[in-house]
Amino acid sequence: MLIILFVAILWYGGLFFQSFFLHRYAAHQVFTMSKTMERITFVLTWIFQGPSYLSAYGYGIMHRMHHAYTDTEKDPHSPSHDANLFAMMWKTKTIYQDINQQRIKVDQKFTKNVPQWKEFDLFASSRISRILWVSAYILFFSFFATTWWEWLLLPVTLAMAPIHGVIINWFGHIFGYVNYKVKNTSKNLFPFDFLMMGEGYHNNHHKHSSSPNFGVKWHEIDMTYLIIRVLDTLGFIKLKPIPVRSS
Repeated sequence: MLIILFVAILWYGGLFFQSFFLHRYAAHQVFTMSKTMERITFVLTWIFQGPSYLSAYGYGIMHRMHHAYTDTEKDPHSPSHDANLFAMMWKTKTIYQDINQQRIKVDQKFTKNVPQWKEFDLFASSRISRILWVSAYILFFSFFATTWWEWLLLPVTLAMAPIHGVIINWFGHIFGYVNYKVKNTSKNLFPFDFLMMGEGYHNNHHKHSSSPNFGVKWHEIDMTYLIIRVLDTLGFIKLKPIPVRSS
């Protein structure tokens, strides 16, 4: 039971910081936060993503490129131009690393105000950091796994962030329903997004990319947005004025 709880905490904790910090803050900047709060969130993202930690700088730029080039050959991840999900994941990893390590030149329109903490990212993305996290996870499973099938969940914990990414960037462009006709294949995966905390409303997001709330219809409850509202009320962050949605 402890293993299931552990995996659930990593799933939703890592997913929250990927959605809250990397996606809605770093890429779309739908709210602001102090430099101190930003640094705290960097560390929390590392804690919950563990060995699959993603840099806000690399993620933010790559996601902006995805919106600019959705479903074209320049899209960093698109089922329309990748043979299978593993090919897409490998391509995404390569582009992300090239951006994050600044091996390629990126148009300034994609880098504007994207948060970057070079020293921390260098550590959090290092082989030493990832090995320490992998060792800690294996040790936890060694102590608390009670059945053989629980060990099958270990690879999920080690690749949590890429798994979250492929659910949206592959399946979210193939399966689901649409509320808006947009010039790409984005879809909403679930009528109520219990699995991806609002990220599954991908068609809504592509239509209203500057909105902090990915839900549109009454049943499309965006759990990440609700938490953002609480953090805004408590003064930890400050939501920008919510833009009026077009039909």
